[in-house]
Amino acid sequence: MAAAVVGMLRGGLLPQAGRLPTLQTVRCGSKAVTRHRRVMHFERQKLMAVTEYIPPKPAVNPRCLIPPLRPTQEETGLIRLLRREIATVFRDNRMIAVCQNVAMSAEDKLLMRHRLRKHKILMKVFPNQVLKPFLENSKYQNLLPLFVGHNLLLVSEEPKVTEMVRILKGVPFLPLLGGCIDDTILSSQGFINYSKLPSLALVRGELVGGLALLMAQTHSLLQHQPLQLTALLDQHVRQQHEADPVMPASGQPNPPDSVPDS
Repeated sequence: MAAAVVGMLRGGLLPQAGRLPTLQTVRCGSKAVTRHRRVMHFERQKLMAVTEYIPPKPAVNPRCLIPPLRPTQEETGLIRLLRREIATVFRDNRMIAVCQNVAMSAEDKLLMRHRLRKHKILMKVFPNQVLKPFLENSKYQNLLPLFVGHNLLLVSEEPKVTEMVRILKGVPFLPLLGGCIDDTILSSQGFINYSKLPSLALVRGELVGGLALLMAQTHSLLQHQPLQLTALLDQHVRQQHEADPVMPASGQPNPPDSVPDS
């Protein structure tokens, strides 16, 4: 509208009917930009550097001072419940494996939990704030270096190492860090070597077979000398009977035959 008024004043004529008024672009002056930081004058820079406050050094190094006592936090019911559950897990299970708890989708984690449960292997997750104090005061304190970051436990009442290793091979992004079997600490390679061992039933069968063979050999060796001695005594008695004269029924030997007189 202002541009039309300016055009009419310059031309002195009103706009004709059916025609648009003449438009004219009017440029306003640019404003000063105040967002840029103004450079401090050199003299003022020297003045600020000279008058800068330098705090005095403490007489005693703060690292040598006794740290202030932190207020002790009371244990909540949840922490006590988790501690009892951890103690039950380490007491009732013979196999405890520690794995790195990586980011997995809920579907993959549910599928792996189901596959492990088929072999009676349970997946447990505990916070390190509760698990580490329990390990420090127990016989499993050598497992502490394994609990760095987020971890999960694979536990079972019987050492199902072969099944666990086979399932974990199908999940390569879930690394096995180590654990313990029957209070014996094993590394990840130790679990793999343990899974290659024969089953307990097969070992027992081989042991029973070996012991039975040794018992049979021992029995034959013990019976060999008495049997040989009995055979020798029987042969000796037989030879004596053959050498002695025939005894009559009365027990007196027969008189020698008399020579007839001529």
